[in-house]
Formats: sequence, C-alpha cells, structure tokens
Amino acid sequence: MEIALVGNPNTGKTSLFNNLTGSYEYVGNWSGVTVEKKVGILKNNSAQLIDLPGVYTLNPLSKDEGVVTHFFLHEPFDILLNILDASQLRRNLHLTIQLQEYGTPMVIGLNMVDVAQMRGIRVDRKKLSDYLGSTVVPVVARTGKGCEYLAQVVTNEALPHKNNKLVDYGEGIENSITELATYLKGKTTLPVRWLALQLIEGNPYVKTYLHQHIEEERVKEFLTSIEKSLQEQGVTVAPDQYIYTKRNETIEKIISAVTENNSKSKVPLSEKIDLVVTNKFLGIPIFLVLMFFMFMLTFDWLGFPLADGLDSLISGPITGGIASVLSFLGVSEFIRSLVLEGIVAGVGGVLVFVPQIFILFFFISLLEDSGYMARVALVMDRLMEMVGMNGKAFIPMMIGFGCNVPGIMAARTIETPKERLLTTLLTPLMSCSARLPVYALFVGMFFVQYKAFIVLSLYVIGIIIALILARVFSKTILKGETSLFVIELPPYRFPQLKSLWRSTWDKGKGFVRKAGTFIFAGSVLIWLLSYTGPGGMEVKMDESFLSMIGGGLSPIFEPLGFGTWQAGASLLTGFLAKEAIISTMNIIYFVPDEATLQGLLAQFYTPLAAYSFMAFILLYIPCLATVATIYKETQSKKWTAFSMGYAFVIAYILALVIYQGGQLIGLS
Repeated sequence: MEIALVGNPNTGKTSLFNNLTGSYEYVGNWSGVTVEKKVGILKNNSAQLIDLPGVYTLNPLSKDEGVVTHFFLHEPFDILLNILDASQLRRNLHLTIQLQEYGTPMVIGLNMVDVAQMRGIRVDRKKLSDYLGSTVVPVVARTGKGCEYLAQVVTNEALPHKNNKLVDYGEGIENSITELATYLKGKTTLPVRWLALQLIEGNPYVKTYLHQHIEEERVKEFLTSIEKSLQEQGVTVAPDQYIYTKRNETIEKIISAVTENNSKSKVPLSEKIDLVVTNKFLGIPIFLVLMFFMFMLTFDWLGFPLADGLDSLISGPITGGIASVLSFLGVSEFIRSLVLEGIVAGVGGVLVFVPQIFILFFFISLLEDSGYMARVALVMDRLMEMVGMNGKAFIPMMIGFGCNVPGIMAARTIETPKERLLTTLLTPLMSCSARLPVYALFVGMFFVQYKAFIVLSLYVIGIIIALILARVFSKTILKGETSLFVIELPPYRFPQLKSLWRSTWDKGKGFVRKAGTFIFAGSVLIWLLSYTGPGGMEVKMDESFLSMIGGGLSPIFEPLGFGTWQAGASLLTGFLAKEAIISTMNIIYFVPDEATLQGLLAQFYTPLAAYSFMAFILLYIPCLATVATIYKETQSKKWTAFSMGYAFVIAYILALVIYQGGQLIGLS
C-alpha cells in the first residue's frame, strides 16, 4: 500500500511523516524545505508513506510544486493523507477540495488542534468528516498525539470512497466536463473531472498530459466552450477565477458549519512579538544581534573551550596511543609517517572543530523551529526587493549558512526562472559550515578579543556582496520581472529538545561523515604529495610536489598578503572541500611536539593578511559538490563556469582591497 502525504506548508506535514515512520526529514518553517518526495515505512506496518512538498494548490508556480502535480499524473498510489491546520482551516481547504476532485480515498489528519484551542477555535470533527466524506482524525504532530490512531485509520482497507463533487461549478462547466470525458474514454485512467478542472485553472502539467492523449485543437475547443458558457451565464471573471470563487463559497459554508470561534479581540502574543522583530527599523539589527550572540557561543563562550579540549585529546592521548600501537606493530617509517603526519594530522585537525559546528547548527535549528527564520525572510524582503529579488530568495541563502548544496536546491521553490537562477548563482557566497574551521583557526590566533565580531563581519560581507551582485546581475545579464513575495508566518513555538537534537545532527552529520571519508582520502593524497618530490621519497617539504604546485600559484596571491606556496596549496585543495584547507595546513605545518598550528601561522601571516585570507575563502570558487549541484540545477555548463569565474574575481578584488587598503591606512 502506498500513501501520499499532502498538505499546505507549515501544517506540520513533515513532523507527521517523522512520527508515522520513525524516520527524520529536515523540518523548517517555510515553503519548499522538502523539494522532492521522501518515502518512509509506517511503524508496525509495511505501507509506504510518500511525503510530498508542501503546496497551496495543485496548479504549480514553482519547481517543487510541480513535483506534486507530476506525482498525481504519473505515479501510482492508493490513499491520500491530507494534513490540515485546525487553526488555518479556511486556507487549507482549497487544496483539500482539489484532492477530493482527484477521487482517491482520503483521510484527513487535523493537526494543531492545540494551537486552534489556544486561539479560541473549536472544530467539529464529525461535521467536517460528513462534509468532506473522509475520516477526520485530530492529531498534534509535534508531540505525536493521535498519530498512532491515524496510522491505523489510513491503513484500513475499508476506507470510504469520498465524494469528488463537493463543489457544484454550474451546468456549463459540468456539461463540458462530461463532454471531455467522452473524448478521453479509454485513453487515460486518471479522473477526468480533476483533469478538466486543473486544465481550466491553467495547470501546465495537465495541459501537456492531455496533449498526449487528445488533439491540441480539441483542448482549445474545450477551453473556448467553457469561456462562452460562462459569458452566457453573465460571468465576467476568467474561468480560473470563477472556479476559485465557487470553491471559496463552498469553503465558507463548511467553515461556518464546523467551527466555533471564541477568540477575544485582543492582539495575540505572537503578533505583539512580530511588531518588534519584523519592524522595518529594528528587524535587521535584531537579526544581527542574534547572529552575534550565536557566534559568541560558537567561538568564545562555549565553542573554543570544547574545541581546545578535543584538540588536546586528539593531539595528546589519541595521537600518543596510535603512535604506541604503530611502534608495537613494528610498521615501517613510511606507514608511521602516513598515519601520524597524514591521516591523524589531516582528519584530526578538522574534527577538532566539530563542537563549534554543532553549536552553530543547534542555534540555527533553534531559530528555525521557533518560527523566527520566516520572520528573517520577511525582514530581508525590503532589501531584496531593492536589488531585483524578493524575500523568498533569502531563504535558500539562509539554508546556505549550513551548506550551500541544499541551499541551492531550495531555490527550486522560487517561481520565476530569473530569480531562481540568480539565487542559485548567489547562494555559494553565503558562508557555509565548511568555512567555519578556517575562521576558527585564524580568529583564535589573530583576533582573540574579537572572535565573534570578526566572524560576523565575514557573514555580513557575504550577504552584502550577494545583494550588490543581485542588483548588478538583475540589471544586466538576468533582466526580468520580480515575483510577488508572499510568505506565511508560522506561530512561535517552544522547540522540543528531541526535535532540536535531530535537526542539529541531521545538519552536522554531513561534516563528520565528510571528515571520515572525503577528508580522509584527501589527507592521504596531500601527505603523499608532501612526502614525495622530483628527488624521490621522504623529501623536504619545500622540495615536494605539493610545494611545487603551491609555488606555481603563490605569485597570484602575493598582492593579497598570502603569497606563499603553503597558502596556494591549501586554496587548491579547498576547491575539493573547504574543510580540506585545514587538513592541508595541518599536514604542511606538521611539527611534532614543537608548536601548535596557530603558533606556526603567526610566522606566515599578519592579522591583516589573515583577514584578507578569510575573506578570500569566503567568496572564492565554490567547492566541488556545490559546483556539481549548480550544474544539476541549471543544466548549463555556461552558468556553472560563470559561477566559478565570477566568484574568484570578486574574492580576489575584495581581498586585494582589504590588504592593500589596510596597508595604506597603516594596518598590519
């Protein structure tokens, strides 16, 4: 049995998926976090639950909404599980009616009944079930209340087949639907009523599907006859608007019959908070203060002590223990050097920053689950509109703070191709978690008193550069209309500790996995290049192949303040993964029992050069995984190459201005 889980964004759909299947998918408080269908197995049952992207309608505006329509047209399933927000029933029912018109048996999960009660809204489950012709089960997806019973109901083979004619669209449309059915008889197994109504609404996926089964002229005749029929009835609005109006009339009847609203006229606490955090003058400063607090936790109050403790553990007992084991086994000097100077130094040097990565992700998850992140998008809309985009484009950029890859994929939620491409090109400028170890290393050495402020400045620089380039690109190479920004502000919630941990782990496990696989392999390769040279094996570092490669690049970076072969070699491996910069430096500067990496860096960098280096790391060529994702999303070698080229040029110019400008005013 296959069950399709469908609902509006912010109805708790993915939380319900997690409770029903026992698995975990990324949960966020905005439209489009889930951009592809996810499949899980129901607990204590073999039924498959397919989690589709959150949509307001089956008539798609963006790529992720198109996933749902494509699924309905081409994928087989047995039951629909439609989740509704009890506190937002009027808006949710527009999608429910479209699902009913599809004709497949459906179960309603009435979620957030606790939120509705707090707002003085009471929903009569029995009456709602009678109107919709579907079983309605109240649940609280965040806590799991009612989910077990919902799973039993949705897997019941004896589910009633619901009425798919809840809305009467009038004699003209109903007759046209019957006429279309005669043309499609024997050509499709899909419900003709649903196909016809979606066609009238202008669904491009349905139109393409119908063109495969009947003549294009027949489709045009059908649409023309609808328009004439409505005009004869005295209808002055377009057919799609007429359908919306008829559905809305039905929804109003349902709402008045099944709900009681005893809410008082006083302003809810959520709205009072929004008056402050979304204020056009206070919104951005509040966001920056929260970011500063996040970086203080990550780099000062909590993160650095934990990282130092882990560093002492890895460089002390763990390295010593491994060295003792190798000595006991009597391995060759080559293997000993590979393990201690290559693998342990390279991978261990990256793992040291795991506490800071997880603290950052925990704080980001806290802001997401509380409902604040949607407010950030609203606040940023004013700035985004000035540069030719809207606040919805800032959502993928915020996701990019964790990792640029899912950030770019989240750009699928943007309706217009121009803004979607712009967001894809600019998201890599957001400072992802892979850059964080580089910042931590340098601020811990050169900016001890201002760690949080320096890191915050890098994040802000990334945002500012992205906004400037958005303005430039939208006025030159990517001209086009800016779409209207509409976002739903979810209620503020106290995040659950279990949910926070899952979200944090889901974000952070990729960093740990990469350290154990990609960074591991990279460390071995980097060490081999440093161990060998034209003179053979076990050469001096300055005579190695790695030195030759880095030396060939170093003159390019001389004006930026870091024209050494070590910096050149680190930047080259940084293209594979930004964390590889740290593993490369740990191998290059490896001096057992003599000095720390930070201490050695002081011999090669000044504070000004260190800041220039971090700014360059922030913006220069995206990592290999990000480049591959850009190509996957754009399907264009031209735009993929452009994303790499412009990023390098902008990074070079910025670092040049920082270093040369700093020297002009006497900084060092």
